[in-house]
Amino acid sequence: MAEQEFSVLILAAGKATRFKSEHSKMLHRLAGRALGEYVLETVLGINPQRIYMVIGHEAEEVRKAFAHSRITLIEQKPQLGTGHALLVARPELAHCPSATVLVLVGDAPLLRGETLRALLAAHQRARAAATILTTRFENPYGYGRIVRARSGQVRAIVEEKVCTPAQRRIREINSGIICFARAPLLAHLPALSSDNAQKEYLLTDLVEIFNRQRLKVAAFPVADAREVLGVNDRVELAQMEKVLRRRKAEALMRDGITIVNPECTYIDDQVEVGRDTVIEPGVSLLGTTRVGSACALRPYSTIIDSVLGDRVTVRPYCMIRACEIHSDVILGPFAHLRDGAVIEQNARIGNFVEVKKSRVGRGTKASHLSYLGDAVLGEQVNVGAGTVTCNYDGEKKNPTHIEDGVFVGSGSMLVAPVRIGKGSYVAAGSTITEDVPPESLALGRARQTNKEGWARTRGQGKPTAGITVREVGPVTVFSVSGRITMGDPATQLGQKIRQALEGGRKQLVVNLADVVYIDSAGMGALVGATMAARKSGGQLKLASIPPKVRDLLEPTGLCRVFEICHDEAAALASFDVGRHA
Repeated sequence: MAEQEFSVLILAAGKATRFKSEHSKMLHRLAGRALGEYVLETVLGINPQRIYMVIGHEAEEVRKAFAHSRITLIEQKPQLGTGHALLVARPELAHCPSATVLVLVGDAPLLRGETLRALLAAHQRARAAATILTTRFENPYGYGRIVRARSGQVRAIVEEKVCTPAQRRIREINSGIICFARAPLLAHLPALSSDNAQKEYLLTDLVEIFNRQRLKVAAFPVADAREVLGVNDRVELAQMEKVLRRRKAEALMRDGITIVNPECTYIDDQVEVGRDTVIEPGVSLLGTTRVGSACALRPYSTIIDSVLGDRVTVRPYCMIRACEIHSDVILGPFAHLRDGAVIEQNARIGNFVEVKKSRVGRGTKASHLSYLGDAVLGEQVNVGAGTVTCNYDGEKKNPTHIEDGVFVGSGSMLVAPVRIGKGSYVAAGSTITEDVPPESLALGRARQTNKEGWARTRGQGKPTAGITVREVGPVTVFSVSGRITMGDPATQLGQKIRQALEGGRKQLVVNLADVVYIDSAGMGALVGATMAARKSGGQLKLASIPPKVRDLLEPTGLCRVFEICHDEAAALASFDVGRHA
């Protein structure tokens, strides 16, 4: 039998009532895409003659999201049920060239094109007025039941609210997907009524109308019930997200990508990854990201709408958005790249370095604590720790140009617009406000003055960190006070914790109750100590974190790194150690 031409009508007008949302269900995000995109992609893949989509709630936003040259959008206003949606679409369907109209729900993201083709073929073989895609659930609560005659034909679809006890025992349910012969559909649509329990015009009422007219209504069961599952609330959205992300991870693993723990790795549907790349736990690859071959993506990094070349290493806790990373680059840990940054081959962007809307040349290194914004860096540039391109003058952003082979000393402020010539040196601690000629040395420091004896007359200076160590049973407690900052305070804390680990003390608590300030070096010391404890099979917990210190932890996401207890007693109790004097 020759394949019959067909058109598709997608029902996408309803408000997300059970989502308790002001937005259309079709626009809610699922594995990186709008929910409605999945069915639309499936429909485009089976190549119907016409595609109609009935929209209603938040119509303008839905129109923008699903604008496509092949789709005719029909607005249903007001929304009075699925049958009413077809009544609104009736003028378009009257001019449709197809003898068959396939009506789909817009919220079934697992629906396959092969299933729809099989449904169309079954409908053609049965010569039915309507063929319903059905499936079987062990617990069909909430779904319309398929009531069949002895001949196997469908006599009615009965909604849960009005089912008899016998009908509630039926396991075959309506998917909401129905294939219609166009002529009887158009002829009998006007017979629909809102005189029912829902007080709406229901598409399913056409089954009884067709039966009264002695028109054939068939059913086509699909074996995998997951295919026809709709997404009715946010709980089901989360469940569907898990299914889709697991499916994506399995497809990548079969293509030669290592995903260490798929259960805590988040990869969007459109992401592409090359072979022999290793993706470690907590990594998120989102949007249209493309990752090359043999890359190493370390824990808890997030990469959004970016392109990575081959053999790129992304160390832990990096954030990369809308960037282009060339091959053999090393990033992080704790690097932030955004807004079109381009990092060329063999470059190094290190810990706590932010690159915004900048191009970093081949072999260039910015290893520590720097900000590169609206800048162009040439090849083999060295950017010292603490360097900042001061790009904003209060009104507009200004560019910084650093040519090939430049050495920028630590703690330098490059006040844009400024150009540092090829092969030049910028002395550490300089503020550069004028262009630097090639092969020059630029110094922009104030003259140093030493005031001998000043510290003795000043009185007590700012408190530095004090660290006391005591043992409470098997637990070693480090009580820290004052300021944990770059230099001795951070170094001493890290050393004392490592000494305890080397001495076989595996259960550690750091009490921060008396800490007044902690900088990035102090944070780094705590992160390093936490990782060292885990590597040696131990545990390190933070206790009594002051509000000011917690305010520093939360924006960086570091709260996820540490195990945090309310106070020292709670930390000891978590190690099964009672309160000691």
